[in-house]
Amino acid sequence: MNETGTGPAFRPQFELGTDGPGAIVVGLDGSTPSLRAAAYAAGLARRQRTRLVAVYVRTRAAAFLSLADHSGIAITTAIAAQDETEAQLRDLVHSHSRVWDVDARLVVRSGDPLNVLSDVAREVHAEAVIVGKSASVAHRIAGSLAVRLVHCGRWPVTVVP
Repeated sequence: MNETGTGPAFRPQFELGTDGPGAIVVGLDGSTPSLRAAAYAAGLARRQRTRLVAVYVRTRAAAFLSLADHSGIAITTAIAAQDETEAQLRDLVHSHSRVWDVDARLVVRSGDPLNVLSDVAREVHAEAVIVGKSASVAHRIAGSLAVRLVHCGRWPVTVVP
């Protein structure tokens, strides 16, 4: 019953960005645009008094098979590079969360960046997703991560140059 005693009961639902638990999700890959996006997202999270969830998406080892030179050196090098990037991003988020004065954490997963960012955003009830501008020429043809996120239509997406 509603408040007048007639009809179905009113059940308020959370509107993302205004009520209930939420977070700002930012994609991080160590590039300059992604670091700018993290700084922008941190400021937004601080002003909105919400959590900051930085997401680093590792490439699956199977994706490196095309790089393999049959000795595995290329795969080993690529995985080591991802390990180093992850460690740097973990240190950055940990140290800067105090500077930014926000509750920030790093989530690391393997897979397709669109799917991983979408999954994390859904899990943390994201109010917005922030990404850095892609510098890749291939993205002009296949579509950038930001454009693909916008097409998902679930969250406001901000692209930081």
